[in-house]
Amino acid sequence: MILPSVSVVGAGGWGTALALLMARQGIDVPLWGHDPEHVEEMSTTLRNEKYLSGVELIPRIRPTNRMRDCMNSGVIFLAVPSKHLEAVVTEIASAGVGEVTLVCCTKGIEPHGQLMSELVARKLPRSTIAVLSGPNLAGEIARGLPAAGVIGCEDDDAALTIRHLFEGTTFRAYSGRDIRGIQLGGALKNIYAIGAGVSDGLGLGENARSGLVTRALAEMTRLGVAMGGDRETFRGLSGIGDLMLTCFSTQSRNHQVGFRLAQGESLEGIIASMAMVAEGVPTTTSAHACAHRLGVETPIIDEIHAVLSSQKSPAQAMKALMSRELRSEEI
Repeated sequence: MILPSVSVVGAGGWGTALALLMARQGIDVPLWGHDPEHVEEMSTTLRNEKYLSGVELIPRIRPTNRMRDCMNSGVIFLAVPSKHLEAVVTEIASAGVGEVTLVCCTKGIEPHGQLMSELVARKLPRSTIAVLSGPNLAGEIARGLPAAGVIGCEDDDAALTIRHLFEGTTFRAYSGRDIRGIQLGGALKNIYAIGAGVSDGLGLGENARSGLVTRALAEMTRLGVAMGGDRETFRGLSGIGDLMLTCFSTQSRNHQVGFRLAQGESLEGIIASMAMVAEGVPTTTSAHACAHRLGVETPIIDEIHAVLSSQKSPAQAMKALMSRELRSEEI
């Protein structure tokens, strides 16, 4: 199969890792970044020390801050933080993109419940929209360690084309049609990673963390189904797979947020010190609002929301979860 041309929009850790996977396939990959100085540094040093330290880039990766350099590609990966996605997609629309396949790799939920794929589709209605999610640490993928993820797309031919881009790499790509569920799993798990970090930061032990993550899966599935996802999707890579990785890995930015909150740092100070975005923080606000609007019981999200909004201390939130009314287990 002849591989399509590829561009990556977003020169953070995940975008750079994707560009490396494509470049190793022999594809020339424009890699767009918003900061001209950062782009120039990557071009000169063949490294992205700001977001992916210690990994050497490949000459086939072509850093650029001109969006038009990405517009002739058949597949464009979007790997920018959720808060910047609308502005970036608007710039893509202004650059005159044609009928391409856009693969949204951003994990988040808008305050009113809109998913990232819906935001992209609204701005670029002529494009085929896919999403990519799963238990993926960018640093490991960039170093060539094995990983797996799932492509969500309602167009089977487009999904197959994207899968073939990864064929022969260390990244195993599966596909599915539940584009909503795949995104919801990838977004909601970031909230629970903050909770797992709080538990670890308070020194509550492995039993507590495992119990929290198990109940998080039940809660994530409950809310995800209410928001239009397929129940089975949350048992897959973008659900329990991503949940386990993000809650148990100290490399997870969201886990770090929870851990540092439990250690007494302020949320503002933590965010200011991080080079990359911890998507679980804004997603908590959005998911909390969605759960209340839909009438879905989400005690873990409620407590994490209370911590992030300074209504409760981390210790008070964990105590509240442990003192809830006893009940039978629901999976």
